[in-house]
Amino acid sequence: MILAAGRGERMRPLTDTIPKPLLKVSGKALIVWHIEKLARAGFDGIVINHAHLGHMIEAELGSGENFDVDIFYSPETSALETAGGIALALPLLGERAFPVINADVFCDYDFRDLHAEAVMLQDDPARSAHLVLVDNPEHHRAGDFVLERGLVVPEGALRLTFSGISIYQPAFFHGIPRGEKVALAPLLRAAISDGRVSGEHFPGMWTDVGTPARLEQLNQAVQPKVTH
Repeated sequence: MILAAGRGERMRPLTDTIPKPLLKVSGKALIVWHIEKLARAGFDGIVINHAHLGHMIEAELGSGENFDVDIFYSPETSALETAGGIALALPLLGERAFPVINADVFCDYDFRDLHAEAVMLQDDPARSAHLVLVDNPEHHRAGDFVLERGLVVPEGALRLTFSGISIYQPAFFHGIPRGEKVALAPLLRAAISDGRVSGEHFPGMWTDVGTPARLEQLNQAVQPKVTH
């Protein structure tokens, strides 16, 4: 699943007329970078939720035929936040553990690794989620979570930032009424306290494309790699 329902307030005025996932990096929409990488990694079905200007996302991506994948949409009348949006989309996601990716991050994480991790998570009922964590960027020096021996724990000396790439058991969202607005962070913190969340540290390139300045910096960084 690709999360694409956010309003992108910090990206205004760019997101007043275009949904954030369609903002371009080196001439290609953010969400298209993800779809192409997922297709190359062997994923053939992708669920995308949307709210703000969501019709533009559907018009741009269509059924996924141009990317050799099947795209299914989960429209939200108003954004349901992360957990609420995933809960609404569960009927489209099936009964096995599934990866979730924020549309507004850009990274060189190898999505092929999500296959094996999803299988391991599915076979481990003691775990509810798996998070990919990255080094803390300048705008988020405090980090989010602590990783110790493959387990995300509540406290520790070295905090890392949640990348927006994760895997979940469907049951993690079963208690959320369909259509209810629910944030993900409180659910994750509760599961972390119970020792039910594993994690990994990804040291590679990663950007939270949260502001026009970061989008511009990313375009400057990616352009040479694309044109050569």
